[in-house]
Amino acid sequence: MSEPASRTGPGRVLIAVYAVFALAATARAAVQILTRFEDAPLAYLLSAVAGAVYIVAAVGIARRGRTAHRVAMVSCAVELLGVLVVGGLSLAFPAAFPDDTVWSRFGSGYLFIPLVLPVLGLLWLRHVRRLEQAAPA
Repeated sequence: MSEPASRTGPGRVLIAVYAVFALAATARAAVQILTRFEDAPLAYLLSAVAGAVYIVAAVGIARRGRTAHRVAMVSCAVELLGVLVVGGLSLAFPAAFPDDTVWSRFGSGYLFIPLVLPVLGLLWLRHVRRLEQAAPA
C-alpha cells in the first residue's frame, strides 16, 4: 500500500507545522492553566482548545481514508473560525484577553501562522481529495 498523498511533499511540511503548533499551544496552555489560571482563564482555555484542534488536524491530515479526511477538514475549518472569531474579539475587546491566546490578534504573536495555516490545510486537503478521486481504483 502506497503512502497517502497527504503525507508527501508539502503535506509533510503541513503535518510538521501542525505538530509543532500542537505541541507549543498545548504545552503553553498546560503551564498557564496549572500556574496562573486565575490571571486569564478564557485566554488559557482558548489556547488549550487551539492545541487540541492542532492535534486533531495533524492526525487527520496524516491519516488515510474518508473519515480522516473529513476530520481534518472539520478541524481546519474550526481552526479558521476560531482564529477569525478570537482574533476579532481580542481586537474589539482587549480587556477580555489580558493575556494572549494562540489565536489573539489573528495569531500575530506567532507571525500570523495560525491565520494562514488552516487556509493552507483546507487547500491541501482539497488538492489531496482531487488526486485521490482522479487516481484509478
